[in-house]
Amino acid sequence: MTEKFGTLNDFDESQREYLNLIYEVMESRKRGEKPVAFIRTYGCQQNVADGERIKGMLSEAGFVFEDKPDNADFILFNTCAVREHAEDRIFGNVGALKNLKAKHPRTLIALCGCMMEQKHIAERIYKSFPYVGLVFGTHALHQFPELLYRSITTGKRVYLRDNDDSLVHEGVPIKRDGSVKGWLPIMYGCDNFCTYCIVPYVRGRERSREKDIILSEAREMIDSGYKDITLLGQNVNSYGKNLKNGVSFAKLIREIDDIEGDYWLRFMTSHPKDCTRELIDTIAQSKHISKHLHLPFQSGSSRILKAMNRHYDREKYLDIVNYAKSKIPDVSLTSDVIVGFPGETYEDFKETLSLIREVGFTSLFTFIYSPRVGTPAASMPDPISAEVKLKWFQELLDVQEEIASKRCASMVGTTQRVLIEGEKGKNNILNARTSGNIIVEAEGSPELVGTFQNVEVTKAGNWILKGKII
Repeated sequence: MTEKFGTLNDFDESQREYLNLIYEVMESRKRGEKPVAFIRTYGCQQNVADGERIKGMLSEAGFVFEDKPDNADFILFNTCAVREHAEDRIFGNVGALKNLKAKHPRTLIALCGCMMEQKHIAERIYKSFPYVGLVFGTHALHQFPELLYRSITTGKRVYLRDNDDSLVHEGVPIKRDGSVKGWLPIMYGCDNFCTYCIVPYVRGRERSREKDIILSEAREMIDSGYKDITLLGQNVNSYGKNLKNGVSFAKLIREIDDIEGDYWLRFMTSHPKDCTRELIDTIAQSKHISKHLHLPFQSGSSRILKAMNRHYDREKYLDIVNYAKSKIPDVSLTSDVIVGFPGETYEDFKETLSLIREVGFTSLFTFIYSPRVGTPAASMPDPISAEVKLKWFQELLDVQEEIASKRCASMVGTTQRVLIEGEKGKNNILNARTSGNIIVEAEGSPELVGTFQNVEVTKAGNWILKGKII
């Protein structure tokens, strides 16, 4: 079923040669003036960053990109495995390509990303979707040119997963999706093994990029005009633990913050067990770091947190939050919450609601528990029905909507420094964002996109603000 090729330590010259060979082969296979690729990425920002590297490699092979698959010579879905709903969407969208493949047999269809690192998923793809010609996992990204070339030239199905995850592969070309906001991975993998989470199994163990490489890429992005840069990792707070130079995450962002320029620096995702006072002090003392802390708590019940293997309790989480509030004026706090974890009772759920009220989050990413094959939680007793969980979920949404609405209303009449991110429609309405990650709409010229402006807030909704540029 699976062809395996040699592991490379870096994106070396042999991979670049494969890109040259692909360019030559596609001259006779393309349907238009240039070979066309359609890339669809699902899931987290780390997947988005991976997608930008895939686009970078394809660009060097002569591909251009379209946002529909109809005219594509190469179609790739970059997949997410965090929740069942994301997987179902992939299967549905891949199934919908059957007719397109029949109409254009030389179109190559590929799947990559986290889903492909799960054996049962890869086997289902192999058996149920014979027109998918290339499948590779998260650890084989640096080998993409070789895999694509072999798939194109041999006509055989190429599958590669379960690769060595102990290395960080540098030098992969990047084609970024935007020019204002950008993603900068600083580490890969996760060592936490929360009982509900598939990430350590599909992304591998933690490995950090070297500090000097990160600093160089950050300078390059700032010099290129990026105004909002987000450092990425499954747990950015544990950055540097496998490096010999003893650089902590707090020290890393302090050095990035020292780079001159007009920009904001963000990071995600943080784990409360590794969120140190040094990190909070660094944010408070910084020039560029956003006054926004995304700190997933997942549950307000210490009993459930222990069952989740989160390595902190309710009191520890609130201690971090209270310290952040004391050191960072108007800090904006956001979080992730899981409703209906196996064994959760309504009393546990009420502790989650009380924590939400006590903290006063700006916004929440909320999810009903989704069992993942291979995780410990998937085999835990789960007696609460889906209907009850949905009722709890709606109750949580109502509480958070009330909190967010009051927070937004309290900002009416204030002046906020915002980054203009883009246009909304064609009526000179601009989408902007505050340092605290709150969306603001204001009327203005499209020429302002990519600039920082001061906006007087004139109106508040439940989740967004409206104002005028001053």
